[in-house]
Amino acid sequence: MARPLPAAVSVAVLALSTGLLTASPAQAATGNITGLAGKCLDVAGANSADGTPVQLYDCNGTNAQQWTVGTDGTIRALGKCLDVTGNSTADGAKVQLWSCTGGANQKWTVTAAHDIVNPQANKCLDVTDNNSANGTRTQIWSCSGGANQKWNAPAAGDSTPSAPMAVAPYLYNGWGSPPNPATITQATGVKWFTLAFVLSNGYCNPQWDGSRPLTGGVDQQTVNTVRAGGGDVIPSFGGYSGNKLESSCSSAGELAGAYQKVINAYGLKAIDIDIEADAYSNATVQQRTVDALKTVKAGNPGLKVYITIGTGQSGPDTSLINRAASSGLTVDAWAIMPFDFGGAGQNMGNLTTQAAEGLKTALKNAYGYGDDQAYRDMGISSMNGITDNNETVTVNDFRTILAYAQAHHLARLTFWSANRDRPCTGGPADSCSGVNQSDWDYTRVFAAYTG
Repeated sequence: MARPLPAAVSVAVLALSTGLLTASPAQAATGNITGLAGKCLDVAGANSADGTPVQLYDCNGTNAQQWTVGTDGTIRALGKCLDVTGNSTADGAKVQLWSCTGGANQKWTVTAAHDIVNPQANKCLDVTDNNSANGTRTQIWSCSGGANQKWNAPAAGDSTPSAPMAVAPYLYNGWGSPPNPATITQATGVKWFTLAFVLSNGYCNPQWDGSRPLTGGVDQQTVNTVRAGGGDVIPSFGGYSGNKLESSCSSAGELAGAYQKVINAYGLKAIDIDIEADAYSNATVQQRTVDALKTVKAGNPGLKVYITIGTGQSGPDTSLINRAASSGLTVDAWAIMPFDFGGAGQNMGNLTTQAAEGLKTALKNAYGYGDDQAYRDMGISSMNGITDNNETVTVNDFRTILAYAQAHHLARLTFWSANRDRPCTGGPADSCSGVNQSDWDYTRVFAAYTG
């Protein structure tokens, strides 16, 4: 299986804090709640245990800061509710995370004045002592209109996606007339991009495409642009061609060091590792990659790992999945790339969901997961437009894929590539989809994903 650019099988590693969001109430909206000094409402330590403090902290894009404002009056993160300790109505009662009970101490109203009010106490969510330091506890307090009681929260009933990091189209600066990610963000709301490709320069040393400097060049500029728009990037290691770090590095320790160099260079929340072709089929390289990822995860608490691999119509080759499971590597999503099956005229939306069901079975067999956990450990990385095997993945196929992802709460939903999400007008190779579309039609479909 191949892409026209170097990327058909990818091992994606994403840095986030713990767990996936559970299903939220109908018409709920999810995102950051920001307050004093532009900082985020945060679950301390990304710990979902009952009684975990809710605090103010630098916004970092983790699930510990993804709050679902429901039409039922709850505000939820990590599957639990924002809760006033001890059902208290007193000034200074601390706010915590707690299992949702339906109690009045878990009901909140987000006002047009940007207050978050607990109606039972008739008091406001408040940053203690007006202190903007990381880790400052939140509490309820008589509403005063102060800056420490003002919050920007997603509004219940909005269509704001709850999984902004899960949707990260590939963007490639090597060729294919790379688009400006800010243009895509403005048009679609998608803020995250999987930036390809980090390769070996012939040794165990990461560079963009094996030749561009790790920092300071066009790729650094892209990272800066994406972050300025409120998003972030997921650097992708590997691809279909070029020298792979996974093959060039002589040991798991060296490979982990190469990954870490990129993580440190950009202060990353996420990396994407793409091994394929000969590298994927080599058992030694597979094991080296698995062991390196274990090291990277251990050294970077909260690192979220997506592994995206090629697939047949009935599901993927399971060798890497089984190797990871037997080696004790758990990841946050195994994503398949359901294209290059061969031949035109096939319904690619249906074939995608069929292959995804095969992936679910593989994960259940390897890890002992139940259906729900397997689905939540899955991703789909499609291809928009005409594939290099002359298949056509239509915008409507993307709608089929989106519906499947929504129904099963998949962890990742992406595609190759943003470069191609445009109609063809005689531009360079791989700069368009090959189908009749408007700019960013495919991205707009996946932008609706709510996790």
